[in-house]
Amino acid sequence: MSFSFGELVAHAAATRGLCAGTLVGSGTVSNSNYRVCGSTCIAERRGIETVDTGAAKTSYMRFGDSVRMEVVLPDGQSLFGSIEQRG
Repeated sequence: MSFSFGELVAHAAATRGLCAGTLVGSGTVSNSNYRVCGSTCIAERRGIETVDTGAAKTSYMRFGDSVRMEVVLPDGQSLFGSIEQRG
């Protein structure tokens, strides 16, 4: 992310009134070390590929594809189990 959540909230508060409970969304949050940790969405992955190689190699999802994500702690344990969705 180019801006912190604090900066996002400050910008939003400067241009509109925010009350308790206001939700501020950022979209996908990239890791600055994405080459090691991976990407947060297919569009981001394709953008990285385009910058690195001149063309995207990863295809968009198609009907019947599935997505699975899991957070694994340094000791190898799964933080909350895996989440899988089939489109």
